[in-house]
Amino acid sequence: MSNQEIVFPKGDSQKMNDAFKKAQETFKYFWRELSWESKRIIPALKVAYVKVAFSQNINGSENAAFEHMWIDCISFDGEQIRGVLINTPNELTNIKNGDEVIVPLTQISDWLFAIQGSEPKGVSKLFSVAQPKTFGGFTIQAIRSEMTSQERKDHDKAWGLDFGDFNEVLLVNGQKQNPANLIEHPMSKNMREKFRDFLNQHPDEITYQDQEGFSLLHRETIAGNLTTVAILLESGVDVNMKTNQGKTALDLAKQLKWEHLIQVLEN
Repeated sequence: MSNQEIVFPKGDSQKMNDAFKKAQETFKYFWRELSWESKRIIPALKVAYVKVAFSQNINGSENAAFEHMWIDCISFDGEQIRGVLINTPNELTNIKNGDEVIVPLTQISDWLFAIQGSEPKGVSKLFSVAQPKTFGGFTIQAIRSEMTSQERKDHDKAWGLDFGDFNEVLLVNGQKQNPANLIEHPMSKNMREKFRDFLNQHPDEITYQDQEGFSLLHRETIAGNLTTVAILLESGVDVNMKTNQGKTALDLAKQLKWEHLIQVLEN
């Protein structure tokens, strides 16, 4: 990705501020998709980026300079996002391309992932023309909304992605055909029996907590996986396990507003 794709939104733009807010509120869907990507044998995601607002007071100025830039190699613990900067700042000197960053969820301004689109009927996969379909990209769609039709085509071609209708920001794959995908990822349901078998073969996984105190229940809760959480509960997992920061799985479900998990964990 080049510097041409860095966006510097104006702070007084209500449209852009709304985009920031929507990106933060829906980031959990990005993380849900990315968490399943690590379990796929064949990768599905062509792009998985998060845009972060970086700032610095330059040359003693009282007003901070801001640059919104993209990171990849994302990880998430329910509160903080880790990643690697893939842009080169124009003005900021306190961060550079390739730096690892850790930021709170409130510091992100966008997220974007893309999945390879299906081929038109009659088109051989050897002559693929379908561009990967994007999800998220709230700030990008805000900018595309002010472009002409030709400018949007040129923009999408430069990215090599299908951004679709700027009036409709999709959050999950298959959202239109199956709205239930907004509640739970299809892979969570499809992996039900394999997950049961995994726990039967590795019962210690139910009680294991990593160096930061995260258990399998915490991780599955952060990713919004109802089926796997339910199986863990059936298996007798301790719902009161806490991370080093004192968070239970229910705490994390409430923070991320995974409503379908809050009820299950409370009961």
